[in-house]
Amino acid sequence: MCFYTDCSATNVGPLRQNRRSFLKMASAGALTIAMPQMSYAAGDTILSSHGSGFCNLAFFLTHALQLGQQEGVKLDMVMTPNFADQVTILGAGQADAGLIPYTNFLALAGDGAPLKIVAGGGIEGCVLVAQPGLDSPEKLKGKTLGTFQLNTLEILPYDWLKRKGVSFKDINVRYIGSTPEGVEAFRAGALDLICTIEPYASGLLRDVKGSVMLSDGVDIYGKGYTDCVLAVRTDVINSHRPALKALIKGMMRAQLKAETEPEEALKHLVGTYYKTSPENARIAMTKQPSVVDARNQSKFILERTETLLEMGYLKKKPDASVLDWSVLEEAIAEDKDVWDKLKYKSA
Repeated sequence: MCFYTDCSATNVGPLRQNRRSFLKMASAGALTIAMPQMSYAAGDTILSSHGSGFCNLAFFLTHALQLGQQEGVKLDMVMTPNFADQVTILGAGQADAGLIPYTNFLALAGDGAPLKIVAGGGIEGCVLVAQPGLDSPEKLKGKTLGTFQLNTLEILPYDWLKRKGVSFKDINVRYIGSTPEGVEAFRAGALDLICTIEPYASGLLRDVKGSVMLSDGVDIYGKGYTDCVLAVRTDVINSHRPALKALIKGMMRAQLKAETEPEEALKHLVGTYYKTSPENARIAMTKQPSVVDARNQSKFILERTETLLEMGYLKKKPDASVLDWSVLEEAIAEDKDVWDKLKYKSA
């Protein structure tokens, strides 16, 4: 969620959705929200939704420093009180872009939403944490997992449990509204398991004595797996390409700043965008780096459609046409000095 108060002119009210209604609401434009009209004339503005994890770091830093303004583009953010809204407003056409989990994107695209992935957000950083003593798969049956619906944070425990021989049906799944809600529920013992994102995973493992990290995703997906992606409305790609390109350039500059001046970057983020301690934020930066150039994750993203099909979130697989790296490639070509200096990028 958005923790700060000046991120947007628009506050979207909370939604309560079950598994069956989630996609219908998000992709069919069933939700009508009063939004300011975007003007791409003199001084472009891109209105975007976002998440709460460190995969959003380059996006948040781009917003904090308005790194696209040197090319006349402003990034504005929608303040959404819970995760469902973050996805729904994008699928319903009420925002130009969204930094969202790739799993949510696949479900929206599979249901016909006119969206494409144009850049990455961050890699790794999804962590399955258990209460003290729940240190093996066989101890998890009948326990309660807190997660977000259709999120990478739901797909990871599904894939991990399947790999360990435990059915998702053998645990109780509780969909939580926001990251702070889930974190506090775990601290209070109301959840046996939680799949959460950095910096909150590191915070729980540090603060809840005896808590167990069951998976950080690397054990089943391998190093460098993606989490969030920049999804954009196709009409924005087609009609406002220079503005989108400027946004991606800003995100690359933000990634470079995070890699080369991490303490300076965190000064703009901790306490405003991330409600965590500087120490936890430093740990999170190393565990969930920003990666704007996510072209090498195409195969991984599309492979996850198998899990979404199994879970009933997809009726048919989206193909490679939902990925459009062309604007990113143009941004790289025009700002190659920045791209060359990035630590994390596609070869």
